[in-house]
Amino acid sequence: MSNLRFWASGLLLVLVGWLLGRLVSNEYAFFAGYSVLQYILLATAWNILGGYAGYVNFGTAAFFALGAYVSVALNKLYAPPLPVLIVAGGVASGLVGLLMGSLTLKLRGVFFSIATLALAIVSQAVITNWEFVGGASGAYVLRPRQGPLGGSYIEYLFYTMLVMAVAAVALARTIERSRFGYGLAAIRDDEAAAEASGVPTLKLKLLATVASGTLMGMAGAPLPFYVAYLDPPSAFNLAYAVNTIAMPLVGGTGTWIGPVLGAILLTVVQETAMVTISSAANLLIVGLLMVGFITLAPNGIVGMVRKIREGRR
Repeated sequence: MSNLRFWASGLLLVLVGWLLGRLVSNEYAFFAGYSVLQYILLATAWNILGGYAGYVNFGTAAFFALGAYVSVALNKLYAPPLPVLIVAGGVASGLVGLLMGSLTLKLRGVFFSIATLALAIVSQAVITNWEFVGGASGAYVLRPRQGPLGGSYIEYLFYTMLVMAVAAVALARTIERSRFGYGLAAIRDDEAAAEASGVPTLKLKLLATVASGTLMGMAGAPLPFYVAYLDPPSAFNLAYAVNTIAMPLVGGTGTWIGPVLGAILLTVVQETAMVTISSAANLLIVGLLMVGFITLAPNGIVGMVRKIREGRR
């Protein structure tokens, strides 16, 4: 009943977002809002494997870029509607997650993280030499002026990302409070003890990797229409990997609300810095915030709030 109520709240949030969007006339607000929602989706996706199971994934950019380039390829071949591209990007990234998980999830700790980083490097090399999607030169994507529901196409991208972000957060909360989530938490706390207790650790890790990769691919699918020009350096940007790790850490890993808080905080700070200072300062700000939170609040904002509540009690 609790999960059903939360999903209903998510639908209400989407409706409120749509109504508020009707009142906004500045298109930059939709650009900035899209960026916030995109990182909420990516941070939530990363947290399913990195936060719940404790397996740190440095390959976010690979899954994200794969979703984007699947979208470019299908758009060149058939030009299907955006929802079809999103599903295709999610399926492709989910399958890569399944393959990667089958090969690497027997590794633990830093060895698994290095393997995911290698996946991102190999994926970028493949895309750079794939001329059909632009190769090293990149590819231009013609963005329609108007969305299928009226308004500009940027508004349509914003609402699409809003629906995906809310659905991802609702899914993460459902996982967190399910047997699946409890199994992942057992793996994070002590994998050897979890195996000894009969927890199907490899199966749960594979499911988490597929779910995480699928959501990342879905987040990447609308990117070509958002930027209108896509090349490997931008699709595999280091900022995606850094931010999707930093945001759950700042907000609080292992909780559904942590990535949301971290994504909102860091994206707003970065967008403000980009306008007022320089875009080059973004990663510096993220790095300083990560060091600060790891030192002063290792459990993130959520952990800090819980500590304050316990102190009051």
